[in-house]
Amino acid sequence: MTIRIGNAPCSWGVEFAQDLRNPSWQTVLKQCAAAGYKGIELGPVGFMPEDPAVLSEALAENGLELIGGVVFRPFHDPAKWDEVLDAAHRTCAALRAHGAEHLVLIDSISERRAPTAGRASEAEQMDNAEWSAFRDRLATIARIGTEDYGLTVGIHAHAAGFMDFEPELERLLDEVDEDILKICFDTGHHSYAGFDPVAFMKRHIGRISYMHFKDIDPKVKADVIDKRTGFYDACGQGIFCNLGQGDVDFAAVRDVLVGAGFSGWCTVEQDCDPTLDPDPLGDARLNREYLESIGFN
Repeated sequence: MTIRIGNAPCSWGVEFAQDLRNPSWQTVLKQCAAAGYKGIELGPVGFMPEDPAVLSEALAENGLELIGGVVFRPFHDPAKWDEVLDAAHRTCAALRAHGAEHLVLIDSISERRAPTAGRASEAEQMDNAEWSAFRDRLATIARIGTEDYGLTVGIHAHAAGFMDFEPELERLLDEVDEDILKICFDTGHHSYAGFDPVAFMKRHIGRISYMHFKDIDPKVKADVIDKRTGFYDACGQGIFCNLGQGDVDFAAVRDVLVGAGFSGWCTVEQDCDPTLDPDPLGDARLNREYLESIGFN
């Protein structure tokens, strides 16, 4: 069994490819390597070069392996389907060009859901017809990634989208064939949603193909839930903290993974707000050192 620890461009504040606040892709690769990582995710397609020769050379120069990539798009919005398809095909092509394995599907933040992030009982729900179409769009991209590009596809629950709370995730898992859709499990988003990440892992470890390591500040979480703070403001208040400083029990996470013989990548995601003067290199290094201190080597 080998568990490898990587990182992702979102740890440098990169959420959208064309955001003028983004650091350069070269800086992200250089600092990821300097922080001691050997693997990195692609980030939003278009952030890193889509010319395989250019990116291959840069990855090699920094001693990094491409782990996977995320399609963070509005699966909930049928009017945006062409956008979803384009992002999916471009991401899949990039991953296959560099021998990466993991395609991660995330329903992006919805204006209908952002105000109730972390509050399952208050969140707006899709009706049956809307849910069925939403599920089928996710399944279509999962099938494309698996069958057309040979990737391992995982669904990722995310705060403020329509695939957020544990019942929604488990419903999707029941309705979409495991052969085309696994789980990319994010510890922090599961905690933010109000559920126990370790308990979920124990129930579904056989379907988890990939991990995102994220932690949640319990004081900030309690405050934003109590004050009914929306997702964006909660991010600005620092709800996503360094690993080991929040409410996720990473030692227990490790025990579940080791006990199941999990082998592969676990990727750190220290989401940060670039307007708050973050220290992504320092955080990346601290997160790696913390994981090593509890037995992730």
